[in-house]
Amino acid sequence: MASHPGLTAEPTENALELRPSGSWVSRYVTELETLTGSANAKLGHATVVRLDLGAVSEIDTVGAWLIEKLGRRAAAGGSRVEATGVAESYGGLVEEVRQVNRREITPAPQPNPLVAKLSELGRSTLAAAQDITIFLDMLAALAFALGRTLRRPRSLRVTSLVYQMYRIGWQAIPIVVLITFLIGAIIAQQGIFHFRRFGAESYVVDMVGILVLRELGVLIVAIMVAGRSGSAYTAEIGSMKMREEIDALVTMGLDPVEVLILPRIVALVLTLPILAFIGSMAALYGGGLVAQLYGGMGPPIFIARLHEAISVTHFEVGMLKAPFMALVIGIVACSEGLRVKGSAESLGQQTTTSVVKSIFLVIVLDGLFAVFFASIGM
Repeated sequence: MASHPGLTAEPTENALELRPSGSWVSRYVTELETLTGSANAKLGHATVVRLDLGAVSEIDTVGAWLIEKLGRRAAAGGSRVEATGVAESYGGLVEEVRQVNRREITPAPQPNPLVAKLSELGRSTLAAAQDITIFLDMLAALAFALGRTLRRPRSLRVTSLVYQMYRIGWQAIPIVVLITFLIGAIIAQQGIFHFRRFGAESYVVDMVGILVLRELGVLIVAIMVAGRSGSAYTAEIGSMKMREEIDALVTMGLDPVEVLILPRIVALVLTLPILAFIGSMAALYGGGLVAQLYGGMGPPIFIARLHEAISVTHFEVGMLKAPFMALVIGIVACSEGLRVKGSAESLGQQTTTSVVKSIFLVIVLDGLFAVFFASIGM
């Protein structure tokens, strides 16, 4: 039967007799902690500590551990611990608790720094190769899906395509116009401020026009689309993957690339050049407004100088980049969405990875195009 626990401590010449009694179970854990706490103060003066467990009527893991803590504290103080009176019914439990945390923790061996760096480089190389393989697989799957759609035009999901164009394009116009307007205005202001020292304020128009039409217009818009729409693509497809909706499409005999990914990427490829054009015009307008307010250059002068500074080639260079950047953003966003595992943490991680990779590849692609167009004289 359960009875209240007790603990008597009888000191002798060089020994301390500890006699627990009653029920040492979790039901009386508060009393047990009080008893063991009062016994701890007497442990430091004894050479030998004898634990007599003969009067313990019942014991569980909590009670066995509190008794074991008493013994370990006595051993840590230099005392010799002797346990007697352990009944056969709970002897196995007491012995099992006694073996807990007895092993010494061996420190992990420090790897060779050179080997660690080479291992890290190898893992990074394998991860990069895997990313390239996934990108090419998605590009091939997209090409096959597009080929099937061209053979059967009615299979194209026009409603989904129009809806994605509305989301990517129409809803993004306000933020694209605002950001590109500010970028153009900042470039013009800084240009006028520095060119004024040399009396060459008019060359600000050349700088704004060429920089916006060839590089910054499409680049800024592509980065904004990667952060806005690319992350949304990854989150949407990743959520479908978590809820096993993509597996359901495969079970029904439908191609997820054709149903989910193709309309999104086609909408992105069609919409990004339009957004880049609108953003370039907004940037030029911002530059012209600052040139009038800050540099005293009226709209007729700005437009005439802009007509002399730029040509259709500059506009073509910027617009030719847009579809390729859109394709890269769409492929990366959708492929990262398909790599989502079954947790919210994985969804957040892949969404972040999608945005980072998209922006990185857009900038790399812009640099490659700059080298290519320079080599062909554009």
